[in-house]
Amino acid sequence: MKLVVGLGNPGEKYRRHRHNIGFMILDQVASSNGASSWQRQFDGQVCDCRLDGDKMVLLKPQTFMNRSGRSVKQAMSFYKLSPEDVLVVCDDVDLPIGRVRIRAKGGSGGHNGLKDIFSHMGTQEFARFRVGVGSARETQETADYVLSGFSASQQKVVDEVLIDAGRAVEWWCRRGVLDAMNEFNGTVWG
Repeated sequence: MKLVVGLGNPGEKYRRHRHNIGFMILDQVASSNGASSWQRQFDGQVCDCRLDGDKMVLLKPQTFMNRSGRSVKQAMSFYKLSPEDVLVVCDDVDLPIGRVRIRAKGGSGGHNGLKDIFSHMGTQEFARFRVGVGSARETQETADYVLSGFSASQQKVVDEVLIDAGRAVEWWCRRGVLDAMNEFNGTVWG
């Protein structure tokens, strides 16, 4: 069994914001794999599907981005999962739109959602899938930037990224983090 966590903020107000790319990707994975309907559990929304006979649980914490760790910890405890069974999908302002980076472990890169997950899990030894959302202009605060939507031209690229990123999540579930890194790191979509 694998747990894939998409980071974002709950509510319609945030639905199409850059910070919610993790939620968007999980919606894509759920749609393309015939997942069960989303249910409230673990301070989040959860659904599951089968991928080559193995169960894949999708989790969208509803605790707001900076408090995602509690939700992840609850799901891991319930399913008795180890950190190597977890993939966290989140936005990255240091990557341009259309680029991704998959890592087996590492630091937060300043991402507060990841920092909170580290705190609750007590480790940084889990896979993360960072999806580029571009960087803020010099005159714009990063927080304001990630809580804004994509332009029309950026959204066209993001729509393509969602499909391909969904494939990358499935690849990780089937073949593991090293194969996913080799297959998708360096890829430019859109």
